[in-house]
Amino acid sequence: MFKIVTFVPIQSAQKVRMAMGDAGAGVLGNYHHASFTSRGIGRFIPGEGAKPAIGKVGKLEEVEEERIEVICRKEKVKNVIAVIKATHPYEEIPLEIYPLVDEKELN
Repeated sequence: MFKIVTFVPIQSAQKVRMAMGDAGAGVLGNYHHASFTSRGIGRFIPGEGAKPAIGKVGKLEEVEEERIEVICRKEKVKNVIAVIKATHPYEEIPLEIYPLVDEKELN
């Protein structure tokens, strides 16, 4: 299993979250589309050559974002990443992918 994390402007979060679930992320037993979300402020300065979806080149931007976390089976990870890239509004997509240890492996 893997954990996939991305940060999305609030107005796009539901679309990205649903696409991730539709692609197979967030399956836990008999549940699907399971995720965890927390809110915060993302900050960035778009550099020369950037085409920011939000903000202007050279100016500090602050965006209210949701951190979306899902678990994902290994065979679904590439597909989930592809749908994040297809639905996420940012030019550069924040993406974190972590391998998870199964509780049974701890014995």
